[in-house]
Formats: sequence, C-alpha cells, structure tokens
Amino acid sequence: MARDVSDTTPIGARSELVEWIAEGEKPRETWRLGTEHEKVPFYKADASPVPYNGGKGIRALLEGLQGRTGWEPIMEDDHPIGLFDEEGGGAISLEPGGQFELSGAPLKTLHETAQETAKHLDDVKIIGDTLGIGFLTLGMSPLWTRAETPVMPKKRYRIMTNYMPKVGSRGLDMMYRTSTVQVNMDYGSEADMVKKLRVSLALQPIATAIFANSPFTDGKPNGFLSMRSEIWRDTDRDRTGMIAFAFEDGFGYERYVDWALDVPMYFVKRDATYHDVAGASFRDLLAGKLSQLPGERATRSDWANHVSTLFPEVRLKRYMEMRGADVGHARHIVALSAFWAGLLYDEAALDGAWELVKNWKPEQREQLRADVPKLALKAQVAGRSVQDVARDALSLSREGLKRRAYLDGAGQDETKHLVYAEEIVASGRTPAERLLERYHGEWGGSVMPAFRECVF
Repeated sequence: MARDVSDTTPIGARSELVEWIAEGEKPRETWRLGTEHEKVPFYKADASPVPYNGGKGIRALLEGLQGRTGWEPIMEDDHPIGLFDEEGGGAISLEPGGQFELSGAPLKTLHETAQETAKHLDDVKIIGDTLGIGFLTLGMSPLWTRAETPVMPKKRYRIMTNYMPKVGSRGLDMMYRTSTVQVNMDYGSEADMVKKLRVSLALQPIATAIFANSPFTDGKPNGFLSMRSEIWRDTDRDRTGMIAFAFEDGFGYERYVDWALDVPMYFVKRDATYHDVAGASFRDLLAGKLSQLPGERATRSDWANHVSTLFPEVRLKRYMEMRGADVGHARHIVALSAFWAGLLYDEAALDGAWELVKNWKPEQREQLRADVPKLALKAQVAGRSVQDVARDALSLSREGLKRRAYLDGAGQDETKHLVYAEEIVASGRTPAERLLERYHGEWGGSVMPAFRECVF
C-alpha cells in the first residue's frame, strides 16, 4: 500500500463501516483492473542487498525515478518512501525489506496492464542501471538471511516488526523476504461481491500453484515450490487464511466487517504520528474506549488503514484483492491479471467457476491451501489434481476474455496474455520446478545464477 488514507471524517457506528465497503460498488462499465507487483532489488556487482541510504541505495533509486517519471514523492519525515501519479493513479512504494512495488493504476484492459508493466520495468531498469541495481523475478529472496536484509524507514513497519513474532513464526520472513503479484478487481453489488469472493477464495490456491516461483531460501532449496505461500500459513492466523465464513449462508458486507472488527489493530495514525496499539480492538476505538489513546474516536482513515492490514487470501476493501501468487517476469505478472479478469469479469465464466468449486467442503479448501505450497499442480482437491482444476479454470478464463473482446492495435484479444499460464499447466511444470531443475543441473547447486537469469 503506497499511502495511508487521509480522511478524518468521524465514524460513530458499525453501520458506517458497512456503508464504507458498500461504497465500492460500481456499474459493470466502470470495472477496472489494478495490478500490483513487488520485486527484490540487489547490487549486480556482488548480488548483495540494497540498503535505503547511500548514494546508490533505495532512496537514490526513488529520487531517480521521480526525475524520470515526474511522479510526486510520498514522504515520511524527511524520507521519500514512495511515488504517486496524481493523474493516472499509480504508485510506487517500499515493502519492509526494500522490495520495490508498483501499485498499478485502475485500467480497463489487459493490454493496458501489459503496457503499464513494461513502461514501469523500463523506468526502473534505466535508473537501476545507473546505480548498479537489478531486480529479481522471484517470489522470495533466494540468498540473504533475514539479518542480512535491509530495513526501510517506515514507521508502520516498525510496529509490525515488533508485533509479528508474538502471533506467528514466519511474519518477519513475510515482511522482509517475499515478493508477490496481486490483482485488484471491482464488484457491482453485495451479491456480486459474495459470488466473486467465494470463487476467488476457492481458486486462490490454484493460482498459487500455477505461478509458484519461490523455491530457494538462504542459498538453497527450501523444500517448497511456493515458500512465499507457505510463510503466510504461519504469519498471523487472526488476519490471514481462507476465511471459511465467506461460504456461510447470509455472508455479506456485515459479516466481513464483524470479522475485521475482531482482528487486532496495529496502529492508529494521528497527523504524522503512528501510535502503536498492536493487539488492541477496533471496537474499542469505535466506542472511544481505546486505553492507549483515551478519548480518541475512530475516523474513516482509521478504518481504511485497519482494513489494509488484514491479509486473507482475498481481501475485501472497496474493491477485491487477489493475493495468492508469487511474482515473476512481466508475462507472469500480466498472466495472473488475465486469469482473474477472464473468470470474474464475465458472467458466464464466473458461473462456470462457481460450478467448479461449489461442492468443495471447507476441510477440502483448507487442505488444498495447505498442500499447494509444496505440491503445486500435483496437489489434489475433491478427488481431482490441481493441474486438472487449473486446466478447467483457464479454459473458463479464456472464454471470458474472448467475450470481453478487447483488441490491441494488432487486432489480438486479451487471451494472448493467458498463454503463459496455459503453457505452465499444459506442461505440469511450475516456474519453481524449472528453476530447481536448473539448480540441480547447469547451476551446479548454486543460487548465484539466479542473479543473472531471474531478473527483470
């Protein structure tokens, strides 16, 4: 998230929190895609991590990009911590370990997404080259220990860093060493949101399997194909996971709000100050009874910021975030957006996807989520292989993209952006498995070649 929300409108009742989410409803003709991806920077000379400060650090990278793009700096104290495109709506932000994130603008077509991704990567490579910095196309930092990983000067991350070890064993790895790609999507009504959330939750492990790309940690294979996904399983169970309640009768905005209210807070921001209230209840803030900030009452900013610190496999805000995939190269990034756009933005494809998953039992969805980080396409669900389910989901997505019928300048529709994922599923070999073959083959048991070959 590039910037914390700034809206001091007071909130006095739970119903206003529900209304805040409902305000995200949009008519179909205005639905857009927002694609976000993170990437780990490194010094090309010696494959070492890039600190924030220094003449060739992350700060210099941000300042160089500001000059190239004309985007406005996002400041915290005297530190630039991101950039924002006031006109288009895109942003660049820093994850805790220096992972460099593009939060893409809301765009109508996948062709625009591909162009945006290519333009951003050109920009960061041009500035990065002047500083000797490259960027990895892997879902987890493959070499450095957590202690060797730099720390970015963002106050909210300090609070999270202190809190994470209290609620799980892998939260700091999630913060400092992983990189993801996610897709943000719109909904038209509460019923539309419910249907999309259920389908995308059930299929999120399928996306994890297709795009699995984080098989190395601390310089060696880690035993998983998506270690990034496995890390999330022991990060903070209060705010992560498959949120099984979304499949219960009567689920809607109110039930999601009630869950969010029960997730412990991280911070309350007042002006430029982040007040550490980690573990506290938003219900207390709503009632003006938060012991750490006596008399303070909740604002719309507080709610928006709190909702942004929930990390289920699909997150609901005033849009929906698909959160299940490791990052990869440019085709990989756009293919994930294509997968979800074809499924969720075409009614027939969405109906077909629901038929695909509607009979899965809660325990089957949970087992699928547990198995996929290690087994990927070889995992099973409801008596079928994930590879077979993925093949069916991709077929539905392809037909959905055809019906969207958005053509590029060469007259090609959006299905061209799905081909990368289709090739993976047809072969049965994930990006991670291909990397492991190289590690045990021409790489000679070293991850160092990744810093030459797995780069943007």
